[in-house]
Amino acid sequence: MFVRDVMTRDAMTVGPDTPAVTLARLFAERGISGVPVVDEAGRLLGMVTEGDLIRRLAAEGEAPRGWFRRLLDSATQQAEHYARTHGRTARDLMSTELVHTTEQASLAEAAALLESRQVRRLPVLRDGRLVGILSRADLMRAVLAPPEAAATASSDREIHQRLRDAMAEQPWADSALIFVDVSGGVVTFHGFSRGEAIGRGLRVLAEGIPGVKAVKLDLAPRPAFVLD
Repeated sequence: MFVRDVMTRDAMTVGPDTPAVTLARLFAERGISGVPVVDEAGRLLGMVTEGDLIRRLAAEGEAPRGWFRRLLDSATQQAEHYARTHGRTARDLMSTELVHTTEQASLAEAAALLESRQVRRLPVLRDGRLVGILSRADLMRAVLAPPEAAATASSDREIHQRLRDAMAEQPWADSALIFVDVSGGVVTFHGFSRGEAIGRGLRVLAEGIPGVKAVKLDLAPRPAFVLD
């Protein structure tokens, strides 16, 4: 599944001259926490969030920066901080160093970006223009979506081969000490493992194979004389 399959199209946007009070009203009335800022051609300029507005509100009671902090920060950094905490329009409040994705990206790639960058949403761009927004909520809907037709039952032989291939890609799977039996869609792991976590991982791995109906674990503790 790809970003284009689950992203929110026709996402709400604002222009760079949108006042802060309008942004606050928009967030409150629409129940959203962020909105892309675009120019007249639809090119993404930045993203303004509730956090940006809260930062601006907090700055009203912020004490002037001490001489030591001013010494550490360059004039450019100080000016940037002042503009973002005292700005009155989206142009000054928005974040411009954005991570984005494309329609062709896989959901796994997009999810990794959301996780690694600790952001709630990703602008989806096509030739620099905004065509949608992918949020964490969109990913949750994808997780809850019914399985695709491709995930139909497979034969025991196909399940066995796919499972062995999947185990070979996982260094923790103890492939050399575990063998797999598949009968009527029921997978049974036999052999030795390094602990309960290995068995849990194998169960999850098998459950992800189309056609698997149940998973059984027949695993004994790994003998001490067997080296890693």
